Amino acid sequence: MLLVASALDICSKNMANYLIECYNSKKIDDNMYKIDDHHLVLIDELLYAEWLDEKFDTDAYIFLSRHRSEKNIPALTSHFTGNFDKAEFGGNPKELAYAYPSLQKCYMSNLYAKSEKLKDYQIVIEATHHGPTSLKKPLLFIEIGSSIEQWTDTHAIEVVCDTLINTLKDLKRSKRVGIGLGGTHYPSKFNKLLIEGEYALGHIMPKYALPYIDHSMIREMINKSIEDIDSIILDWKGLGREKEKIKSLLNDYDLEVIRV
Repeated sequence: MLLVASALDICSKNMANYLIECYNSKKIDDNMYKIDDHHLVLIDELLYAEWLDEKFDTDAYIFLSRHRSEKNIPALTSHFTGNFDKAEFGGNPKELAYAYPSLQKCYMSNLYAKSEKLKDYQIVIEATHHGPTSLKKPLLFIEIGSSIEQWTDTHAIEVVCDTLINTLKDLKRSKRVGIGLGGTHYPSKFNKLLIEGEYALGHIMPKYALPYIDHSMIREMINKSIEDIDSIILDWKGLGREKEKIKSLLNDYDLEVIRV
């Protein structure tokens, strides 16, 4: 795995520094380190790092990042990347990056198991958003948010980074893998399913993006997973005005459709 951090992001750099200082790290050059069996690289802009494939050969990318929200709620999040319509923050329009569902499920489940140590934080996945989108290997964003207080919280940084490294040491593949349609940007029903159920989840298309759904985007969500998708999971009450359109579209797919 290649861990990717930003030298311009205070939280990302704090996470990188913790890994460098507290694990068996070896400096390769000014911006590259070996961390246990993995590598860590410091770059500038995370959302626009479409060039990483040109320099690195890896099984997956894990981006370490700050999280921002309007309400500044303390949160530990993870998500896959992609654009359902325009590319306003990196990547290409109507393109999704490759997802690694079991990696996210293992990480979030392991993090949730430590929730007693993180009582001030929400632990939640996010719907798919922003770039990069064109990398040939899967990527996952792991974030701490949502303000400077959390970005410099040494305890949260320690727990998140330790959980990540331990997850990579004992990564288990899920037997059931789905994609999600509907709900909010912080999809609570999908989050509960991911942490408490048997499912790993690939891309999640939230309610606000559903006006852009069509066969091309559904195929993109299915194909841009390194694990086979067997189910399409619907936040039934969170489909909004697109419910009938989605019901019609899904008739063309030989996948189990599940309502939550």
